[in-house]
Amino acid sequence: MTEPLHQTILLADIEGSGRSDDVVRRVKRHHMYEVVQCTLDAAGVSRTDQRLEDRGDGVLALVSAAVPKAALLRAMLTEIPARLHDYNRIAADSSRVRLRTVLAAGEVALDEIPGALGGVIGWDLDQAFRLLDSEPLRAELRRRRDSGGTGEDAVICVSEAVFGGVVRHDHHGIRRAAFHPFTVEGKEGPVRGWLYGEPTREREPAGNEEHGGHAGPASRPGGARPPAGAVFNGPYVAGNQYGVSGGQVGGDVVMGNKIVGDGTGGERP
Repeated sequence: MTEPLHQTILLADIEGSGRSDDVVRRVKRHHMYEVVQCTLDAAGVSRTDQRLEDRGDGVLALVSAAVPKAALLRAMLTEIPARLHDYNRIAADSSRVRLRTVLAAGEVALDEIPGALGGVIGWDLDQAFRLLDSEPLRAELRRRRDSGGTGEDAVICVSEAVFGGVVRHDHHGIRRAAFHPFTVEGKEGPVRGWLYGEPTREREPAGNEEHGGHAGPASRPGGARPPAGAVFNGPYVAGNQYGVSGGQVGGDVVMGNKIVGDGTGGERP
């Protein structure tokens, strides 16, 4: 096994591939690879800076840390939805391709076994696959399909590391406010991800100002519950809020005509 190196991790998986016959699955896989390769090309990733491993109805792409993650994420946001739309608008219903995708980063080691193809391992890689296989991503892709809105053919998720290192800084073409957090319980504990797209009543955006989050519909009274299997952050209020019950408040809490807290932890009548 080689020493682990920091790599950018791009994962893609085809929705419902197991329901297709082998001929259709082959068509879908070929188009998935085309979409992924076009995305890498658009980000300026050379063939020597990428490693692709087949995952049946999915693909794993490792990209050298020398390639800017912001460039790769911008390419994902533009290339993946556009290329899927162009293909699916003329494809038969049975061969339409819809993808769950994840962009993550971390330490990955090469551990090739003689006689076997592929062979990369790493804790960060495992966590990225937990996000890819999570129910919130599957549910969001189903919701977009049913709503028929923009970008209904793909969901794009980034890991906590990519959000903190890239997204939160509002680089050109990457809007921090367009990413919304969720947490799933993995085999090794909770795994946090950030989903790109408009917030919905099925997903409760966290109000973590450190990461640029904000409260959404599901955090308001009467909001919908989050999907099963997902754990969301509680409300964090950076300002006055009326009728607060629980949560963390960074400002005054007004209960009737009594103000509790002066924003510094004190109390005044």
